[in-house]
Amino acid sequence: MLRFCLHYGIHFIMPIIIGYFFFKEQRSRAIIILLAAILIDLDHLLATPIFEANRCSINFHPLHTYWAMGVYFGFLFFRKTRIFGVALLLHMIADFVDCLFINS
Repeated sequence: MLRFCLHYGIHFIMPIIIGYFFFKEQRSRAIIILLAAILIDLDHLLATPIFEANRCSINFHPLHTYWAMGVYFGFLFFRKTRIFGVALLLHMIADFVDCLFINS
């Protein structure tokens, strides 16, 4: 239950908190972008089986690789892509927390 709450809390509650407190000029837009990062999970459709409860997404799915995370980190350095970098890295953090539970 803790794993579920942390994983989905980071996916759905943290984006609202971050958007509300750190992107005050465009709160609604920021929150929508931050929440939309869940769409990166479309790369799970390339796996067989598509969903495996005890599979760590990090470095397994194409958009969850360390190389992809490097690109997401690079987004932070440009004003126009910063919110996307924050959103995608937050998604990676949520999945990393899930991996910690899987591996413990």
